[in-house]
Amino acid sequence: MAQQSAIPEKIVTKTIELLDAACTIPFIARYRKEQTQNLDEVGVQLIDKLSKLYDELLSRKTFILETIEAQGKLNPELKQKINDCWDKTILEDLYLPYKQRKKTKADIAIEQGLEPLAKIILAQKEAGIERIAAKFLNQEVKDIEAAIQGAKYIVAQWINDDVETRKKLREQFEKYAIISTKIVKKKGATETDLTQSKYKDYVAFSELAHKAPSHRIMAILRAEDEGVLKVNVEPDFDRTIDMLNRTWVKKYTLLDYLMQEVVQDAYKRLLLPSLENEYLKTLFAKAEESAIAVFAENLKQLLLSSPLGNQSVLAIDPGIRTGCKTVCLDASGKVLSHTVLYFNSPKEQDESIAKIKNLLQQYSLQAIAVGNGTAGRDTAALIKKALPDFPLFLINEDGASIYSASEIARKEFPELDLTVRSAVSIGRRLMDPLSELVKIDPKNLGIGQYQHDVNEEKLRQTLDNTIVWCVNKVGVNLNLAGEELLKHVSGLGPVLAKNIIEYRKQNGNFKSKLELKKVARLGDKAFEQCAGFLRIKESENSLDKSGIHPEQYAQVKKMAQKVGVNVSELFMNETLVQDIKSDEKLKQEIGEYTFNDIIQELLKPGLDPREALVEEQFDERIKVIQDLKIGMILNGVVTNITNFGAFVDLGIKHKGLLHISEISDSFIQSPSEVLKLNQKLKVKIKEVDIPRERIALTLKY
Repeated sequence: MAQQSAIPEKIVTKTIELLDAACTIPFIARYRKEQTQNLDEVGVQLIDKLSKLYDELLSRKTFILETIEAQGKLNPELKQKINDCWDKTILEDLYLPYKQRKKTKADIAIEQGLEPLAKIILAQKEAGIERIAAKFLNQEVKDIEAAIQGAKYIVAQWINDDVETRKKLREQFEKYAIISTKIVKKKGATETDLTQSKYKDYVAFSELAHKAPSHRIMAILRAEDEGVLKVNVEPDFDRTIDMLNRTWVKKYTLLDYLMQEVVQDAYKRLLLPSLENEYLKTLFAKAEESAIAVFAENLKQLLLSSPLGNQSVLAIDPGIRTGCKTVCLDASGKVLSHTVLYFNSPKEQDESIAKIKNLLQQYSLQAIAVGNGTAGRDTAALIKKALPDFPLFLINEDGASIYSASEIARKEFPELDLTVRSAVSIGRRLMDPLSELVKIDPKNLGIGQYQHDVNEEKLRQTLDNTIVWCVNKVGVNLNLAGEELLKHVSGLGPVLAKNIIEYRKQNGNFKSKLELKKVARLGDKAFEQCAGFLRIKESENSLDKSGIHPEQYAQVKKMAQKVGVNVSELFMNETLVQDIKSDEKLKQEIGEYTFNDIIQELLKPGLDPREALVEEQFDERIKVIQDLKIGMILNGVVTNITNFGAFVDLGIKHKGLLHISEISDSFIQSPSEVLKLNQKLKVKIKEVDIPRERIALTLKY
């Protein structure tokens, strides 16, 4: 594990001890830095992953050893090879000859007594193979030709089962394999139909497999699943056969011609189908990992979007026929009132603007949130025209309708219509994107790449880990957080989150972090894991408002005593904190990493790592795709990042594509090296395809 992670063995060992002691990844990364030598969350997560793979490998080894032993074929040499093997692929190669399988041509030939003849052919020392083969004729083997063919099947199977041969062939695949496609002509479909489909770029396509980007691999394999294309991947035939001949054929013997035939048969019939399938799985696994990583990074950036904060909001879910569902929310997100506004005629527009002005004044609202769906931009433009100086934000409403019909929404707002719940979600997304978006399945947030093609469990686990990372990175207000947010706090989970909400209902707001221990089933371990990530703004203890863990409170009191003040006086007092910071003895006593974290919290207690919210400004001349002209330079906002480029909101219905080749003058492997979600850009219109509703953008101008 240390070798694979490039992390010192001592740190790997300590991290595994902490994981085995039921410590969460965020807790280890934030509050156990002394033990892990400041290993970040990515490193802890990698060790956790490798530890699980290690356990799986040990379990597989045990099964293989027991299976081979039950067959009576486990000799000391094979046992040693299996015990010494730490490569899953090689382990399966070692097990291959002993695996239960359908009876092969080689198995039949062995039953017919042809194994000794196969050994003679493999040795390539004898002459007159026909004469030797005649000795093996019996009731089942009728003639010399059948005897030689059966023996060749056995040798081909040995070649197929040879660990070193399979290893060398994998190297051929990894270096030289070409991935190619052919059209699968369906009944009634023409080649023209297929070349005009979404897979048109992959018709009669080929390239070096290891250079094919992940999104291309995913697209090709999806096309194969849909029966549109047939995918092949294999190295150059002559190069591969030459390598196999050098391994198995002894030159200038009387049987070298026979062994060359066996080698070709072993490759075409056994090795190629097996390793092609295996390599396709490897390519897919890498592409899948990349797609999941892109999704996770997008989700992280979306969840960490800039919040408006605790300000009261007027939220509008736009609609044409059914009107705009409008809600007023106080600074905590509580619904104050709701109504429906219409903007279909000049009269309705005037009446609705008047209502909005009244609502803003009546509830002292501080900002307006408008969903960016159907009629959203038009509605926002009308309001902005009437209230040019009032803060107004267009909010991405992906998933809002799904949330509004969910059990979570029904539990939160049983008395509200689902259309009103959707408006509430839009308003709360403005106030605190993280708190609201954790209620929605990430797959419904419009930020994925091929998410329907990847392993659902792997995707779910990765996205769950991402949500947990974001929630604990920001920290959670214990007295305001809902159940969905709380359950992602380190050490809590659904049961304890629910119990915290129940405790709050019965006892009112928490006064201190120690009060958490009164929550049903929240024991010492759960308290240890969660306490540092929770904030109590109303607490009399200043430390409870910060990210300093309660186990460190005594150390902070010692710091305060050193400079002769109360703990509360330390916070944001740069002069006093600098005096403490220079105390090397205290730093050594507490531990360098923990000491530095405490200093940081004293200077900026409970610092929200998210950037400040800035109102978006789109070009008011651009209403629809037809308004775009090649060469225009417009403001845009990145809404989704994939491996092949980024999608950019230009303030109209259709997003523009900023292809990876148009992002930077320098070579980049991924758009995420340069761009991030919600980043504001000035892009140039490169191409507009109105019939296909496609917009090509560039940053090169």
